[in-house]
Amino acid sequence: MMLVPALAPTARAAAPLSINIESRQVINDLSQATGIKPAHELTLSVANIGHWDDATLVAALRTAADILAQCRIRIAHAELLRVAVPPKHRDFDTPRSRELARALALPKPTLYFAAGTRQVPAFDAEAIGRGNSRTRPELRDTVWIARGARDPGLVVAHELAHVLMDSGEHDRTPGNLMAEATSPHHTQLTAGQCARISATGIRNGLLQPSVD
Repeated sequence: MMLVPALAPTARAAAPLSINIESRQVINDLSQATGIKPAHELTLSVANIGHWDDATLVAALRTAADILAQCRIRIAHAELLRVAVPPKHRDFDTPRSRELARALALPKPTLYFAAGTRQVPAFDAEAIGRGNSRTRPELRDTVWIARGARDPGLVVAHELAHVLMDSGEHDRTPGNLMAEATSPHHTQLTAGQCARISATGIRNGLLQPSVD
């Protein structure tokens, strides 16, 4: 059992947050897309705090990788951590999630696969970039997905695009990934969206030039 100190919002010392990293798994080159030469690489930290099935997570990551490949982005490396956390920290809830993110201090961008959400209004997934993290800096460049989210691979791709673009904008173009509601029919990104993902992702240090 690893006891990690969680900083209190006041000067008083907080009790350590009890976290146990139960397992680690590294997956390389998640995309199965062929014929597309990557220009940029993305490395992900993935924290399973909500008792998701590992196979579901890997399948979701592979789907997201294939979608982002159209922007010449390769998810080159993902580290999956199964993390045991206190029950109150299994859901996405801004105060407790800030504590957890601060304590784990994982490289960004980070995907958190949670048990649920305590946020109001409640969404299956939320992306937190630079623009919407000023009052919660610990959550910057993270994605939180509640167990039971429909089409998790599409959700991962959609929310990662929000983080990489640092934008909460949606797109009503038929078939576009950034439609407000995810759907198996919404998988496309425009050239402009890809350019913004690449430029902003590079500027924010979330993407690296491909080594190939």
